[in-house]
Amino acid sequence: MRTTAGIADLFTPLETCIKDSFIPALIGPNTPPNIRVLCSLPARDGGLGIMIPTEQAAAEYDNSYQMTQPLKELILEQTLLISEKRSELLLWEAKGAKAAVLRVKRSAQNAEKEQARSLLTAFDQRLFEEISSRGASSWLTALPLVEHGFVLNKQQFRDGLLLRYNLPFEGIPSACACGKSNTLEHCLSCAIGGYVYLRHNNIRDLTANLLVEAGCKEVTVEPQLLPITGETFQFKSTITVNSARLDVSARSVWSDLDKVFTDIRVFNSLAPKNISQTLKNTIRRHEREKVLHYDARVVEVEKATFTPLVFSTTDVMGPRAEVFYKKLAELLAKNWAFFTCFFTCSRLTPGPASGG
Repeated sequence: MRTTAGIADLFTPLETCIKDSFIPALIGPNTPPNIRVLCSLPARDGGLGIMIPTEQAAAEYDNSYQMTQPLKELILEQTLLISEKRSELLLWEAKGAKAAVLRVKRSAQNAEKEQARSLLTAFDQRLFEEISSRGASSWLTALPLVEHGFVLNKQQFRDGLLLRYNLPFEGIPSACACGKSNTLEHCLSCAIGGYVYLRHNNIRDLTANLLVEAGCKEVTVEPQLLPITGETFQFKSTITVNSARLDVSARSVWSDLDKVFTDIRVFNSLAPKNISQTLKNTIRRHEREKVLHYDARVVEVEKATFTPLVFSTTDVMGPRAEVFYKKLAELLAKNWAFFTCFFTCSRLTPGPASGG
């Protein structure tokens, strides 16, 4: 479609196959008709990156024509030698053309995103906000590397898509073992079966393992805090029981000798208490609760730092967690002599294979 103009209609059979066969094979028999628009969006915008070829063909040709225009003019000139000045000018024109195309393309994607949002209910619009957040789609775009646990079987992948788009599951009981209605929101919160703890412990253990691989010292899972011996704290919400434990502690994260304590929370973003707020405010509230519970005690008694690691069940990471794992990725890159550690964030998302 990038090399030939006026062929949009020729892609109609392909689009029919994608809409009527391919997408239902991914999502299941109860595929809603409006899901096609969502699937056409990039993964970072809440979609699956499956473009609509009949609508995209003309734009792809125009973009290709514009980006290759400087090269076309050079070929038509039939010049054997190109001066350094002309070469720099051509390179500048090519970069400018590419930037212009990317701006137009992104503008069109934003328009498509708003069109898709307008087709959703208020509840689904909130869910759409979450799956469009940074990092929420990393489980879809990561390479399926077995050694890093990125491989999902077909049931896990389909369940992930059903969770992503709030679609009904096939073949599950209408009532939970606890007696309540087996809704999506309830499945993500119910402690029966242990999946709520599994998704939390998976992130805890992975964080500890990555800290070890990054060369951090004294990495401890569920470290017990030092007992309170008369200390008082500013906030009454500070946890003061002597049996208090956090999830992971380690040295040499922020600096060589400083010690950091972390505590993990994976919250159900679809629960009534959370759905009534914006996603940003919900994450901020959960981070603040952790800080009020542990920060003063860790700083004043342990003489260390505290970092709350907050995640939503839709794979959105809190800002403090982002800073922490970015630092951890830098340590891993330095320790492994790699320039990037993309897979770190992909492994940390509590996606469809993590029981939540």
